[in-house]
Amino acid sequence: QVQLVESGGGSVQPGGSLKLSCTGSGFTLTYYAIGWFRQAPGKEREGVSCVSSVSDGSTDYADSVKGRFTISRDTAQNTVYLQMNNLKPEDPAVYYCATRIPPKCSLGPNTQDYWGQGTQVTVSS
Repeated sequence: QVQLVESGGGSVQPGGSLKLSCTGSGFTLTYYAIGWFRQAPGKEREGVSCVSSVSDGSTDYADSVKGRFTISRDTAQNTVYLQMNNLKPEDPAVYYCATRIPPKCSLGPNTQDYWGQGTQVTVSS
């Protein structure tokens, strides 16, 4: 059974940092594309960043987070991380990780096959 569990959310001040984790069970993340998505109240879910399977290794970022967020893998921990620096007031949302069968990652929420339950990120002074 494929399961994804996010952790690492919390509350920080503007300019602060958080590191989100997405840990898989029932499958090996290495062989799948993993994406991070977020959904703020009243808004549609949007893609934040993704990493393709290890055979491809490519990454992609939404323009709004380029230069601030970094996605990475730890194959030994079966985990994908999202390091978020210089968090801004527009970043708060529930952050989800997701995976899809095709090895090439995608920032499209409708192209994902499995989702985690999400973790809340709050940015406030």
